[in-house]
Amino acid sequence: MSAWLGLEGKVVVITGAASGIGKAVAQEFLNVGAKVVVADMAPEAPAYDGASDDNFLYVQTNVTSKESVNGMVAQAVEKFGTLDVLVNNAGINIPRLLVDPKDPNGKYELDEAVWDKVTAVNFKGVFLCAQAVGRVLAVKGAGVIINMSSESGLEGSEGQSVYAATKNVINSLTRSWAKELGKLGVRVVGVAPGIMEVTGLRTLAYEEALAYTRGITVDDLRAGYSKISTTPLGRSGKLSEVATTCAFLASEKAGYIHGVTLNVAGGKTRG
Repeated sequence: MSAWLGLEGKVVVITGAASGIGKAVAQEFLNVGAKVVVADMAPEAPAYDGASDDNFLYVQTNVTSKESVNGMVAQAVEKFGTLDVLVNNAGINIPRLLVDPKDPNGKYELDEAVWDKVTAVNFKGVFLCAQAVGRVLAVKGAGVIINMSSESGLEGSEGQSVYAATKNVINSLTRSWAKELGKLGVRVVGVAPGIMEVTGLRTLAYEEALAYTRGITVDDLRAGYSKISTTPLGRSGKLSEVATTCAFLASEKAGYIHGVTLNVAGGKTRG
């Protein structure tokens, strides 16, 4: 598959790639022969199969800080000489209700602190990373920016309004940046995963918060992950399915896919 995609030696920056979808994406690009730059808040680089000093760089990065992002890009260019792909993956989700009649101003009612934290990472962070990497790609007249959206950004999601809103923003940025950067030889696309297999990011605290916002139990929430009434394929998605989609979109095989967001959600249409 690596030879078919033609990604050998391409330099790929992936944010939020120390765990979850991002880590799977980083591993897939290493699998197909790319050089990978992981930008994440984790203090130490996680382990990846096949990673070495020749094909891998880890930079602790705060995507909400322009200085941190620009520093990460500078380190990546210094090590590998150029950049070819950005996977804008870093994101957070904190379930909250706009109004909680049972507990006004309580634990699970949306406040400014949660609003600011989620939008800073999911919205501002995407802008800062796209701009910093986009400048490199625009100068060379080639490259791909892949923005990680979510099925919830297409359909909305009860108890996750801020998260869903930021992902819908990403869809709009993808379309708009495609109009701007396409003229410079840079493609911009989005990927919108649905319910994915369990990772360390799906914590009990997250599930308790989301279940509360929907008036159900955690067990009911978990059972809903595989309901064919919402996900026709009747299962959660595999992280590898999102990762291989990203690799394909980064390749010249997807050279005419531009300005759109691909839904990788098993047919799910409601959240």
